[in-house]
Amino acid sequence: MSFPYLTDVLHALGLNLPLPIPTFGLMVGIAFFTGKWLAGVEAQRLMPAQPPDFMSNVCMMGFIAGIVGARLFHLLEYPRDFMAHPAAMLLSRSGFTIFGGLIAGTLAGIWYARRKQAPLAPLLDAVAPALMLSYGIGRIGCQISGDGDWGIAASGPPPGWLPHWLWAQTYDGNIAGAVIPPPGVYPTPIYETLMAFACFALLWKLRRHAHAPGWLFGVYLLLAGIERFLIELIRVNSTYSLFGKDVTQAQIISAACILACIAVMW
Repeated sequence: MSFPYLTDVLHALGLNLPLPIPTFGLMVGIAFFTGKWLAGVEAQRLMPAQPPDFMSNVCMMGFIAGIVGARLFHLLEYPRDFMAHPAAMLLSRSGFTIFGGLIAGTLAGIWYARRKQAPLAPLLDAVAPALMLSYGIGRIGCQISGDGDWGIAASGPPPGWLPHWLWAQTYDGNIAGAVIPPPGVYPTPIYETLMAFACFALLWKLRRHAHAPGWLFGVYLLLAGIERFLIELIRVNSTYSLFGKDVTQAQIISAACILACIAVMW
């Protein structure tokens, strides 16, 4: 079952209160403010010389650019659909590509830091755990609203030890308006949330590990790249033909993240 608006959540709880707030947007907001707070805590530890509003400005720049980048990369992923229905795709309540947001948001944050003559490597280390935690929270919004970021059709019955809802879901009432026949599709947003929280725990543990500035952000790139590359194996997405293989946009960028991780950590 999906709950596109907060009103739907309240109805499921037996409360008849009209609160037409999109659940996806609500979770994105929670993800942003949680990440902003966490990045600020780490920035105070790693960059004590910076003014108090520095990290807040970095996060706001990154967030705005990230929203634009996430939408742009989604349109690039489905160019034929965009050419056929440009207005509908631009104004759609769903359709954001996380890696587009990451790339655009990171570049915007780096641009701002350069303008303020702030050191980049400690800045990237400060935001690494926050980015991973925010990603996991944002995926909760994908799951609740049913925005289309689900997996392929589930194959066969679930293992005996696994609840059916964790194996397959039909996302009834999803915001994308899709009808999914039983038994359903893999609920990949749940898988990504769990993996993101596990990756965040690792990054949080490693943040005080003796390392060169920038190394922790390299670990983030590695974890983010591996996580997304693997989930794409069971996720619905358009594909490109590359060297005779069908790959998704996210897998290409995931591979680039892993290569960037090697360079950054080196």
